[in-house]
Amino acid sequence: MRQRRTMRPLIVAILGGLLLGVYILVATSESGVRHISPQFREGRFHNADETLKQSAIEIARIMWDFMFNVPAGTVPSGAIPVRAMTRSTLLATPDNTLYRLGHSSMLLKLGGEFYLIDPVFSKRASPVQWAGPARFHQVPISIEELPPIKAVFISHDHYDHLDYATIMALTSKTKYFLTPLGVGDRLIDWGVEAAKVQQFDWWESGEINGLHFVATPAKHLSGRSPLDVNATLWASWVFMYGDLRLFYSGDSGYFGGFKEIGAKYGPFDVAILENGAYDKRWPDVHMHPEETMQAFADVRGAWLLPVHNGTFDLGLHRWQAPFERITALATQKGVSLTTPQIGEAVNLKQPSAGPPWWRDVK
Repeated sequence: MRQRRTMRPLIVAILGGLLLGVYILVATSESGVRHISPQFREGRFHNADETLKQSAIEIARIMWDFMFNVPAGTVPSGAIPVRAMTRSTLLATPDNTLYRLGHSSMLLKLGGEFYLIDPVFSKRASPVQWAGPARFHQVPISIEELPPIKAVFISHDHYDHLDYATIMALTSKTKYFLTPLGVGDRLIDWGVEAAKVQQFDWWESGEINGLHFVATPAKHLSGRSPLDVNATLWASWVFMYGDLRLFYSGDSGYFGGFKEIGAKYGPFDVAILENGAYDKRWPDVHMHPEETMQAFADVRGAWLLPVHNGTFDLGLHRWQAPFERITALATQKGVSLTTPQIGEAVNLKQPSAGPPWWRDVK
């Protein structure tokens, strides 16, 4: 309970600042990569679709609920199982393997190289490490133990997807950092070598070591303070290596862009989709499980891997709810669902469902 009281005020401050900032036009510097983007207008980036606009009273009510009306069970009281990973094990792992590190952080092995997606290794998804949403579990491997990383992919700049300490620790062992527009500027400002950073608008693509990737649209927002809301772009990612095709949604509300992505690049062997921290009051930035399932159908996935859950307390639902709801929907619709434990290897060409591990955690 003490940790809950420490965490909630800061969550409220961050959430409230971001929500309020959506409706405040803040002057931002237009770097060369920003002002040429069709998504960048009037000093900030925009979604393709209109987003819900909430009144100050509605925003205040959300902040109040985060502060005082938190339901029971948003944080597990028992230990979440974590499978420890080692460098030697990773080096011996066959290609076409994914490891879920927690929340939306993943490690891929493709063509003998390693790639990280939205890595967050810090204890808290927060601007400070003395307060804010704390991990439910340990990271299954340290940054020091990781083998050299070919590239880090970032979907957007929120604290649960882009962590300063993690990026700084990865800089010396990572060849490339691949980001949506503007996010790369942050990394360079932090001290990452500019030569390592590549930035992409929606539908722009690149290739590294046989891995072809495309920054695709998402419906979300960005910012790390109330003063920089939507100053950087957000994105989903398509990955193609040989005959393997993966899709990662990043954070996104449901929108028509999923069908366009599926039509252009699907079908996908595995669709890694956001499923957590949802609420009816912010439908445009996070999907409910039913929308996650529809997005899966839209992108034409063969297997669904739900992420953005099980690590940080970022919503007003029980921590197990995303797993239970998506599992029930998958059973109902006959969808192949994989829910690996933290640190468990997933064969991307032949995934397996695995047991519902969260049901053994109180």
